[in-house]
Amino acid sequence: MSNPLKQVFNKDRTFRPKRKFEPGTQRFELHKKAQASLNAGLDLKLAVQLPHGEDQNDWVAVHVVDFFNRINLIYGTISDSCTELSCPIMSGGPKYEYRWQDEHRYRKPTALSAPKYMNLLMDWIEVQINNEDIFPTNIGTPFPRNFLQVVKKILSRLFRVFVHVYIHHFDRIIQMGAEAHVNTCYKHFYYFVTEFNLMDNKELEPLKEMTSRMCH
Repeated sequence: MSNPLKQVFNKDRTFRPKRKFEPGTQRFELHKKAQASLNAGLDLKLAVQLPHGEDQNDWVAVHVVDFFNRINLIYGTISDSCTELSCPIMSGGPKYEYRWQDEHRYRKPTALSAPKYMNLLMDWIEVQINNEDIFPTNIGTPFPRNFLQVVKKILSRLFRVFVHVYIHHFDRIIQMGAEAHVNTCYKHFYYFVTEFNLMDNKELEPLKEMTSRMCH
């Protein structure tokens, strides 16, 4: 499939995959292993399972970075049609509104436009995954005790990108011929978070019907 997602990134600096694994590191090998099982057309449900003898935190770290890169890319494809005017509120349909909160400027949950929310979200995740204290790159450096807690927060926020894209911008995805790519990425994400219990069912609710059609 020619990848319509790739073309977008030359024009938009903001949504470019940010984090790479250094060749030669064990995490790079794990990343390759994860990619190989996907490329082999292995059932996504099996592809997410922890390979024998590997450390779960390493496996989770590799996937979180990969999902960040891919979802970043997906949002980048529709970012030209997600504007202050079209999406003044970060939402997933009339029932779900997402407010932004962080330790700096927005200490209380704050209603923002979708593009503003997305920018803050991608920047926030980038800071987390580039922080050696949370995502150590050297094998042997232990993960912090709160690693999975941080991961759950990252993944639940990344899920909101899927919610917004599917509910408000899916026509744009279809127009670009990227529907199969986005659906595969979503399924991969869904199987991963459910395999390792990294998201509450409540948070998965906005795409529940679509998920049951696509993933069961």
